[in-house]
Amino acid sequence: MNRQAAGPSHGRTGLKRQEIAGELRDAILSGTYSNGSLLPGENELAQRFSVSRGTIRRALDSLADDNLIDTRTGIGSFVTFDGRAIGQAPSWGRALATSGVDEHPDILRMEHVIDPDLAAAVSSSGMEFLALDRVRRLADGTAVSLERSRVPAAGIIATVPENGLVDDSLSKTLAEAGLVAESGEQWIAVAALSAEDARILGREPGELFLNSVRVARDADGRFVEKVVSWLDPQRFRLHMSFGPGSGAGTGAGTGAGR
Repeated sequence: MNRQAAGPSHGRTGLKRQEIAGELRDAILSGTYSNGSLLPGENELAQRFSVSRGTIRRALDSLADDNLIDTRTGIGSFVTFDGRAIGQAPSWGRALATSGVDEHPDILRMEHVIDPDLAAAVSSSGMEFLALDRVRRLADGTAVSLERSRVPAAGIIATVPENGLVDDSLSKTLAEAGLVAESGEQWIAVAALSAEDARILGREPGELFLNSVRVARDADGRFVEKVVSWLDPQRFRLHMSFGPGSGAGTGAGTGAGR
């Protein structure tokens, strides 16, 4: 994919991110952070390395790509697939893959849309969004989810219909554009599939699926993404945790899965 040359500050940030990821990677592999132990929080790491939380988040993402860490955010509810927690991951596709699930997404739609209703609902400064619709299939071709994402068509997001996603990943594209989800809300209900959605998923119209609506925002409260998903209830579940000991953080792993 062709991209414009990065400026000096962007290059320095990229080098710093690589240095941070390298230092943390060495610490994990050397046993400084044992398997399952918690790494320092993002704020602590940002202060230690004198960088922004966004730079720390991208460094941690690179370690997650190598299956060296597992990032879990918040206390409360998250989605599972065959018992594997995936709902709090930056990318369900990445979470499924690192959990050993053999799946692949088929992109159904990738284009710009003007949506004033969405802009008003999420308090977006712009009305143009990237519409990315995907269906996820298992190795045998069974469709298990239908996801419709809407993200602000700003920066490199505006070039996605022409240039494609960064490494075929929406989460990596969002990170490259500086859109990092820090908080959000999610609603899940049981609803009947429409005739069109049933056709896409290879199911019967009216079949009951889990319907998830998730809105994510960055550290300043700005809109990052809205994704509406239809999830096969035979594979996906909603898990809830509460009380002492159910805290969150970034845990070290050994490459066997996040």
